[in-house]
Amino acid sequence: MSSTDVRDKAEDSGPSGYAAARLRLLTEGARSGPPRRSALAQLTDDWLTGLFAAGAEATRGVALVAVGGYGRGELSPRSDLDLLLLHEGGDATAVATLADRIWYPVWDLGLALDHSVRTPAEARKTAADDLKVQLGLLDARHIAGDLGLTTGLRTAVLADWRNQAAKRLPELQELSAERGERQGELQYLLEPDLKEARGGLRDATILRAVAASWLADAPREGLADARRRLLDVRDALHLATGRATDRLALQEQDQVAAELGLLDADTLLRQVYEAARVISYASDVTWREVGRVLRSRAVRPRLRAMLGGGKPTAERSPLAEGVVEQDGEVVLARAARPDRDPVLPLRAAAAAAQAGLPLSLHAVRRMATGVRHLPTPWPAEAREQLVTLLGSGRPTVEVWEALEAEGLITHFLPDWERVRCRPQRNAVHVWTVDRHLIETAVRASEFTRRVHRPDLLLVAALLHDIGKGWPGDHSVAGEIIVKDMAARIGFDRDDVAVLATLVRHHLLLVETATRRDLEDPATVRAVADAVGSPGTLELLHALTEADALATGPAAWSAWRGSLVADLVKRVGAVLAGDVPEEPEAAAPTAEQERLALEAVAIGSPVLALRAQTEPPAEERPAGDPEPLGVELLIAVPDQPGVLPAVAGVLAMHRLTVRTAELRALDLPDGVDGSVLLLNWRVAAEYGSLPQATRLRADLVRALDGSLDIAGRLAERDAAYPRRRGVVAPPPRVTVHPAASRLATVIEVRAQDAPGLLFRIGRALEDASVRVRSAHVSTLGANAVDAFYVTGPEGAPLPGEEAVSVARKLEETLRG
Repeated sequence: MSSTDVRDKAEDSGPSGYAAARLRLLTEGARSGPPRRSALAQLTDDWLTGLFAAGAEATRGVALVAVGGYGRGELSPRSDLDLLLLHEGGDATAVATLADRIWYPVWDLGLALDHSVRTPAEARKTAADDLKVQLGLLDARHIAGDLGLTTGLRTAVLADWRNQAAKRLPELQELSAERGERQGELQYLLEPDLKEARGGLRDATILRAVAASWLADAPREGLADARRRLLDVRDALHLATGRATDRLALQEQDQVAAELGLLDADTLLRQVYEAARVISYASDVTWREVGRVLRSRAVRPRLRAMLGGGKPTAERSPLAEGVVEQDGEVVLARAARPDRDPVLPLRAAAAAAQAGLPLSLHAVRRMATGVRHLPTPWPAEAREQLVTLLGSGRPTVEVWEALEAEGLITHFLPDWERVRCRPQRNAVHVWTVDRHLIETAVRASEFTRRVHRPDLLLVAALLHDIGKGWPGDHSVAGEIIVKDMAARIGFDRDDVAVLATLVRHHLLLVETATRRDLEDPATVRAVADAVGSPGTLELLHALTEADALATGPAAWSAWRGSLVADLVKRVGAVLAGDVPEEPEAAAPTAEQERLALEAVAIGSPVLALRAQTEPPAEERPAGDPEPLGVELLIAVPDQPGVLPAVAGVLAMHRLTVRTAELRALDLPDGVDGSVLLLNWRVAAEYGSLPQATRLRADLVRALDGSLDIAGRLAERDAAYPRRRGVVAPPPRVTVHPAASRLATVIEVRAQDAPGLLFRIGRALEDASVRVRSAHVSTLGANAVDAFYVTGPEGAPLPGEEAVSVARKLEETLRG
């Protein structure tokens, strides 16, 4: 059906005809994107024109005007209708009657309506008082009635906007910045608001308003396509949900991707991120230009007076060869030749980051259009300029984004394309892969004073996740990629080997420290063998911390830092020639022996809570308030079910277990019985820790069977908040036979939930194995727990038996 046919049908049938025509238009598979938005706006125009004509006795002195998104003709399936009934101030009753005859049919169809009735003078006054109203009127479009009235208002509003630009644009910039702080950056969010987040449709509209002021203009290249792409996604979102929403929630992304004919939700997010990046960069450039123009307007009269009326010239201060500073930006010298100097973009970027200044748009585009390819391997200057750029701290981010916006990053590092705008569907990560790599380099720049080869640290930080653009283990893929990239950048064979080791094992320290028994010599030897040298260990330690800090708040803490530091100290000793001895059972402390004797005497568990010493503030990551936790000592007469009972009681009291050690304690001669000693470190999920007396009372009841832990935790689990439509990956249980000679290491990866450790403990108890120690790690919604288990006699499990235990445990957790 053509758009003319649709209009005729709407006019013939009134509101019901419009509704039917609208429905057909929205369900036409062949029409989407700008054509559908335009056709929907035209269809709505024709219907409203009919309502206006039927209700207005005369069309002079009154006009129906579309404003905002409707004024731009950008009607998504569930968009509001923003309408202004404009009148000259005549018969108020007649105007009110006409408004009712237009508004009520719109409401009757269930369409959202943002409406107002004003004279031109009232509209201008409201716009002067309300910036949002003024922005909406900038897109005013005549629908019906007195065209001259609409034209007069548009002309006046535009004149007001341009006359007041010096005052209103800074106000608009401040409001935009506040909104960006609240909503976040669209290009990094897993569930972004397509309109309000920074780099979204609201910012694209603001760029149009800035251009209308004639004060500055946004870089146009790619901007219209980015805006169109976000509008297309919003259209698909409205059709998929049936709601007027701008929030691209996780559970709707697959359906939206299918509506747009995209491969999957990751492809959808990547396109959204690319569009947002274009709009964000255009916003940065535009607001910088607005500031420059406003500053120059303020300074120009004084300069002219000082120069006797002559034309002022902007100062140019040299920063590097072919690179100068001018008016707060880094630009190219007049004699600079990107076509003859392939290192110039890296030199300009390094100079800008070192000076804390932005690269001018003109300079970046000039370099992008004329730059030559670097020879392979790169000359030393190019490598040095890259390292300087990476080591410049926070200013590196803005400079890197400017280079990336014009394709210069992939010009120098083609492998970057696979990680560019790549989403990370892990709640722990707050950035896309490419931004995470830059953030890691920024964090690593803070540690360059503590390593002997800061250049290797910075490059490893930039490339440690480069393998995430390839299938399989990203560390393994990254090792292969970085060998090629590092050689092309110009590092020698030994340095390439170090960089490859850092990328291959960038997760080794934190995973080992939080999931393995550091008292076991096999653990320390395995890390030492993988690292190979003290210098590489030093770099890996710094990279580990930088990577975790750049990941997000949940990835690093004082506790994790202390475990990694302990592991590094032990591995360093091995690399220096010390041979770790097989650990012997430590003699009980006086407190442990006292608790054990008391437990035997009364025949029931006793426990004590003791706060751990927090490291000095200077040794903790910036902004990290997390203490090391509380040590929980429990002595229990040896009996079945101790591990699940303790884990269940702690879960009931909302205590998070960080480490857990269990061992049988030898009692003094003459004391009958045996005691299990549990030395655990715990932390409260919410608020303060429970009293030790309450924990002990519940533990006694759990052990004698009068406390239904499973039932209580099941009630908690039923109330546990879950996202609709989000299915967690199944749990995975694996055996690591070479991880220890003293025990069998069973690793559990599962969705974290209340009582998970209780379920694991009960399953291991049912398998008739003894837990020597447990190492618990939680990242976001994922738990990774390692259990050192033995048979009843205290020896590691035979291979087949270990696999069988792991298989049964996995089946239990899946159930």
